[in-house]
Amino acid sequence: MTAVASDDRLTRVSPVTRLLRRPEVGAAVAAIAVFVFFSVMTDAFLSPGGVATWLESASLFGIMAIAVALLMIGGEFDLSAGTMVGSSGLIVGILTTHYSVNIWLAVVLALVFALVIGAANGFMVMRTGLPSFIVTLGTFFVLQGINLALTKSIIGQVAIQGMANIPGFFDVKWLFGSTFALFGASFQVSIVWWIVLTVVATWVLLRTRAGNWIFAVGGAQTSARQVGVPLMRTKVGLFMATAGAGWLAGMLQLFDTSTVQASTGVGEEFIYIICAVVGGCLLTGGYGSAIGAALGALIYGMTYQGIVFAQWDNNWLKAFLGVMLLGAVLVNNWVRRRAEVSR
Repeated sequence: MTAVASDDRLTRVSPVTRLLRRPEVGAAVAAIAVFVFFSVMTDAFLSPGGVATWLESASLFGIMAIAVALLMIGGEFDLSAGTMVGSSGLIVGILTTHYSVNIWLAVVLALVFALVIGAANGFMVMRTGLPSFIVTLGTFFVLQGINLALTKSIIGQVAIQGMANIPGFFDVKWLFGSTFALFGASFQVSIVWWIVLTVVATWVLLRTRAGNWIFAVGGAQTSARQVGVPLMRTKVGLFMATAGAGWLAGMLQLFDTSTVQASTGVGEEFIYIICAVVGGCLLTGGYGSAIGAALGALIYGMTYQGIVFAQWDNNWLKAFLGVMLLGAVLVNNWVRRRAEVSR
């Protein structure tokens, strides 16, 4: 009689194990813990105004964290994502205030610029074989230098203000900087963008062929190429999506505050990566979820504003981020090992 080898795909898995294998489980538990903690510690946290404040903070980081998470699942990093937020806002600001370009056209040109930079990052990573960490670090410095030097050479300073006086500003503001009333508080439209992007990214990852390609190129690139996955198209598309998210975050900030600085977004790329890792994304690629990244951003937003509401020293936030990152990596590894042995 011929022995039949067991197939892992046919192995019965308990519902608990199946739940533990979800990337976002750890982030969901941590989000509940942070929510309960600050709800007990402060009175303002659960007020309508307080909820609107930490949701707005979480939404701006969440939009970027979702795109960064997709890229990390695909096995790559983008350290220029934060700088792209400032670059997009500066392009719109300079074109409209200094060259009197139509504001809608300026917004589209900023999007085109972001997508071109994203595509350039992707092509350079794929053609040269260099780590995306190195390539996008170079892009980070190039964009930061352009934001500072070129902006100052054109307008004589590194900040653009008074955007609200530009013709058509309020025609675009409803899309990126408007608010809506709920429970007596004013909520930013960025929260709606955040929720919509979370749903779309989750659908793409779990229900489309492109989602399968993203997991494949991140988990086993060589095998993915051998079975016909379009490696170049998938990875370049992911870099363009990350740059596009940077453009969206830039527009949301610009039309909310009507001002932008050359330093906008610098240093925030690490927060996006932390949110994605806290949400269950592996640094090695091939594993993670958009919902987890959104929850990671929610944890950051609640903590950031919770510390303010509690009137603690805000400098403790950096220490919290470091502990949260290390804790998330350790917990995710532990949960995955437990799930593997407890079938």
